[in-house]
Amino acid sequence: MRVTRLAVAVAIPGVIFALSKIHAAWVAPDPYDFTSSSRVIWAIGMALVTWVSAYAVGLPSLVDGRRQAIVAAVVAVGASVAFVSLAQLLLGDALLPRFVVFGSALVLIPVLTGLGLLGASGRRRVASRDRVLFVGGRAEALQLQGDLHGSVERPAVLLAAMLVDEALDRSGGAPLAARVEAIGANVLVLDVAAQAEVDIVAQAAHVHERGVRVRTLSMFYEDWLGKLPLTELERVSLLFDIGELHRARYARMKRVVDVVAGVFGTIVLLVVTPVVLVGNLVANRGPLMFRQERIGKGGQPFTILKFRTMRPGTTQGEWTSVDDARVTTFGGWLRRSHIDELPQIVNILRGDLSLVGPRPEQARYVRELEEKLPFYGVRHLVRPGLTGWAQVKYGYASDTLDALQKLQYEFFYLRHQSLALDAQIVGRTLRHLGTGGGR
Repeated sequence: MRVTRLAVAVAIPGVIFALSKIHAAWVAPDPYDFTSSSRVIWAIGMALVTWVSAYAVGLPSLVDGRRQAIVAAVVAVGASVAFVSLAQLLLGDALLPRFVVFGSALVLIPVLTGLGLLGASGRRRVASRDRVLFVGGRAEALQLQGDLHGSVERPAVLLAAMLVDEALDRSGGAPLAARVEAIGANVLVLDVAAQAEVDIVAQAAHVHERGVRVRTLSMFYEDWLGKLPLTELERVSLLFDIGELHRARYARMKRVVDVVAGVFGTIVLLVVTPVVLVGNLVANRGPLMFRQERIGKGGQPFTILKFRTMRPGTTQGEWTSVDDARVTTFGGWLRRSHIDELPQIVNILRGDLSLVGPRPEQARYVRELEEKLPFYGVRHLVRPGLTGWAQVKYGYASDTLDALQKLQYEFFYLRHQSLALDAQIVGRTLRHLGTGGGR
């Protein structure tokens, strides 16, 4: 998978720059030095737009089949052609020759399609590798089985589960090692109870020598699922460093990124607001902005801003669902496109929100969840975010159980908080927007 991602990142600028060099040397009536001309800047811009568009529509990681690959490639390349064409129209100048723009399109569409298909075949091969045998409690096994059917970082299937007593070697037969071999497992996962048994650990060491990967339940959840298991949340709720609290350099850089993103986001907000205003007057017939109190860093309340998506006079304090009847047609489009979140750029500039972090909740929900989950308040040690790991991995929370699921992802984020993870979350958010994901 990494190879196909690298191939996409190399192929896009490679094709555009190669055609630009060919045009400069042999096609143009008056040959010129491409690398010393202003066209190199626009070639870089076209390459960046193509790459971002390809990532947003799921190339090469999310396409599954020839039709999806072709559509994704056409959309990604079409976006870059539209970008260059619009820029040339607005500036009244031929920024890039048509030979380069349309030639790149003709070459990149089949190239990106092929890489998308290659990525799909690679995922199918990877999906057949991770065959899991779990040793531990019955409840943990059932939870693991359900979680493996959700959003995963690495595909895996739970082939079998053994209780701790079943895995103990009471007669010299090494039942755990025999079960691993019988079902062809290549990953062995042990919960806390299994790890406490010296005999089980010895058998695990034996199968590890034969090439089987051995993981604790917590390690498996982090590496394969991108979250912490429910059974670990309270036990490890404060047993790790949090980047925003314990690494001053990260905290400063994160704020710089927030301010820069806020400045660029303000430009987008100024462009989009008139369009939303007209749509709101026609479809929603109520106030343009929606204000609501949310809980931020340190448990402090703040007022969050959104474009209104519900009918005037409806109750906004209840859990919302995907097909909420209170949401207008125009409001539904705002939610699906996430344009309703744009006014939160103001919250980012104020310092209420960060670009990335746990999503802020209403005070009543926080009180409810803190009563049921004593460790829930740990998420308020950092500034909440416009988007977050739980958002891209799980999506919308419509009840307390959903909030508990999202908390597993939020604890993973707190444990691994870094600029690299923040960038990955922003990238996945763009991909969700490009593929119609989200609410």
